[in-house]
Amino acid sequence: MRDISALTLDNLLFQMDADGIATVTLNRAAKRNALNAETIEELVEVFSALPASGARAVVLRAEGPHFCAGLDLVEHGREQRSPAEFMRICLRWHEAFNKIEYGGVPVIAALKGAVVGGGLELASSVHIRVMDETTYFGLPEGQRGLFTGGGATIRVPRLIGQARMVDMMLTGRLYSGEEATQVGLAQYRVADSEAKAYELARRVAQNTPLSNFAACSAISHMQNMSGLDAAYAESMVAGIVNTQDAARGRLDSFAQGTAQKIKPGEAG
Repeated sequence: MRDISALTLDNLLFQMDADGIATVTLNRAAKRNALNAETIEELVEVFSALPASGARAVVLRAEGPHFCAGLDLVEHGREQRSPAEFMRICLRWHEAFNKIEYGGVPVIAALKGAVVGGGLELASSVHIRVMDETTYFGLPEGQRGLFTGGGATIRVPRLIGQARMVDMMLTGRLYSGEEATQVGLAQYRVADSEAKAYELARRVAQNTPLSNFAACSAISHMQNMSGLDAAYAESMVAGIVNTQDAARGRLDSFAQGTAQKIKPGEAG
């Protein structure tokens, strides 16, 4: 695995501060941050290297007024790919977004403007989504004679349900404002999505890395299991995470703090 500082990036920007808060920026503002094949490969590289980089949390943001307008249709039309070639492109999209969802480092997306098509597939792979008042969500593939290929059929129904996703694809329905948070497309709706994303990143970075790893990978894995297998896996993960020294220290501090709040004679 390559060191993240050695990566050559043309379509993304990467930086990390002294507290381990990493920033990954989509840097194709002139294209509304549409995802071409090179950008997908850079996402694979960055999020493959992130878990070993010392990052404690990641803010995924974008240059320009839009988060991501989805598949780069100019490239798609120019390349004239065969079905097999485009299937391989889709598999790289899955690889990139799986690295985000299952990598174990909390990723918070600061959303604005268009979050449509492949942009929604990207956003649905992160752990926390923060939208501002300009943000709108859509799956316009149906109106373009296309079908989702980067994981929308897997992740978007988890957020909003199958019926709403089908409606979006068939009719071009867009979600924005309060309605978007009500259906589950974003967890937070604020005036400044980037400021809130960094606030959340610094908060979750205070958790133990192992607890964050479990929350950001084990839960997704368990959703892919039968109930019986998930129960076994959850018990195993809890056994490992809940017996780490850092967890014991925090539980001792919490218990002492709680005890101090209980007045004599109130216990029992």
